[in-house]
Amino acid sequence: AMSSSSSSGGGGSGMPTSEEGWMTQLSPNQFAVLRKKATEPGGYSENTPGALEYELKSSLGTKNPKEGTFECAGCGTPLYTATSKFDSGCGWPAFYEGLPGAIKEVPDADGRRIEIVCAACDGHMGHVFKGEGFPTPTDERHCVN
Repeated sequence: AMSSSSSSGGGGSGMPTSEEGWMTQLSPNQFAVLRKKATEPGGYSENTPGALEYELKSSLGTKNPKEGTFECAGCGTPLYTATSKFDSGCGWPAFYEGLPGAIKEVPDADGRRIEIVCAACDGHMGHVFKGEGFPTPTDERHCVN
């Protein structure tokens, strides 16, 4: 649940204070992901009109632009730079690191995965996987809905 921007967004101002408030601000899909921790199907972002990677490919001809930032779809806080986005082949947008202080890591209750959330609004972004051997500076894959 992210959006793309060519400049830094505001972030944080005017955020809802209740789940009902979030329901009026977000689309049903954004609400399910950001507030209820749903997972979009693999390939959703690339193949669904209006979704992040579909729109990047339509407007820029690539799902991995060289410039810009990616923001939380809930509050507009910048989370990732375009330079940290890479094609992992996993079916979801992937980044190797978030902007400093923008992403919080929260271990899942069963300890099997690490959830990533927006540090400003606690919106669910997905999960981070470490040590998978990707040729990136961090060897991390932030698998983002």
